[in-house]
Amino acid sequence: MEEPLCCCEYVDRRGERNHLAACCCDCEDLDEGCERWLTCKSLPPGALERIAETVADRLRVPWFAGAVKINVSLVPPLVLLPVFLHVAALHFLLGLVILTSLPVVVLWYYYLTHRRKERTLFFLSLGLFSLGYMYYVFLQEVVPRGHVGYSQVVALTCGLILMLAALSRAKKDPGYLPIPASNEKSSHQGLPNKSVRGSSNGLHGVAMSGAASGRAVNGEAKGYSRMSAEEPEGVKKDWCAKCQLVRPARAGHCRLCGRCVRRLDHHCVWINSCVGEQNHQAFILALSFFMLTSVYGITLTLHTVCRGRTPFVALFYCPGAYSDYSSALSFTCVWYCAIVTAGMGYILLIQLLNISYNVTEREARLALRDNTGRRLLGGLVIDTGQYNRGFLCNWGHFLSLGSSPPQRSAEDIV
Repeated sequence: MEEPLCCCEYVDRRGERNHLAACCCDCEDLDEGCERWLTCKSLPPGALERIAETVADRLRVPWFAGAVKINVSLVPPLVLLPVFLHVAALHFLLGLVILTSLPVVVLWYYYLTHRRKERTLFFLSLGLFSLGYMYYVFLQEVVPRGHVGYSQVVALTCGLILMLAALSRAKKDPGYLPIPASNEKSSHQGLPNKSVRGSSNGLHGVAMSGAASGRAVNGEAKGYSRMSAEEPEGVKKDWCAKCQLVRPARAGHCRLCGRCVRRLDHHCVWINSCVGEQNHQAFILALSFFMLTSVYGITLTLHTVCRGRTPFVALFYCPGAYSDYSSALSFTCVWYCAIVTAGMGYILLIQLLNISYNVTEREARLALRDNTGRRLLGGLVIDTGQYNRGFLCNWGHFLSLGSSPPQRSAEDIV
């Protein structure tokens, strides 16, 4: 029987017992990388990935039953966000450079992880820590000035709590289809005996060529879905070779989660989960509460820092914003919130338009790829024409999502 781990010991990714004190020992890849860097030689292929895996495995903190591993993606927001905002508050030009570069860095990291098909807690931790840090700055720098009433603080706090509650609900099951027990077998053995043909896009009623079925689109890999040839004509269902199941209309396979989701809309990096039939309403609610709370907090802060000016004017012209460090930090945080709010506002607008036309983000992207949809409102929404039943009926359908156990609906018959 092995001895229990002490607070500083852990079992590494190779299954060996290790100690935090030896975190810099026995790392051949890191030693080779440093040697090549000093001699100005290029690293061999895959060296950086192996170094990153080793560092991620050894980044731990002491705990009672053994050292606990820290997710590396949680560290940058916790460390860099306060540093960047405090540096940006030192001077107007520094603030301009930092606040301009932050969205670029976030977008770059998004495309990097999206291309590698990786799930990451970076965006969720960035969002949650941004909320907490903005609230902290508001209480420490804005409220003590005496221009914000007690009721206004309570209203802002309630909005924040409601948003977090909706976010917690949105993080739950988006509507995963249950994986059959036969999925433990190999994918070839698990295929049905039926003759299967069809498309890989998951849009029902849209015929696709065999070449198109080999492409990965919005979370679907090659050959993921096939339509059973023995299904009655008019009933469109897809076979997912990854999950080994027949999925209903509008369901899709997420390559990041590795599961099929009912009425899949998209995989949202900000909640690190899919948005589907069961959590789409909570997702919209969380975005709405965020928008209301953020705009209200920005307005209260600008009324305090830039007295006598409307919020919109004060956002672009506030002469006394950098008169003292407290005002400068508050004004910098306002601009940071305004940038984030503008991005989330665009996401919310697209979501509301898609709901109004009863189309999911996944269906819109596939329709664009196959040139089967109509661009409306300047390209903000793609109407596929498959499930659009009018504004009121579409919203009625959305508000009824998840209200009853999943079953065959009228939308399965096209």
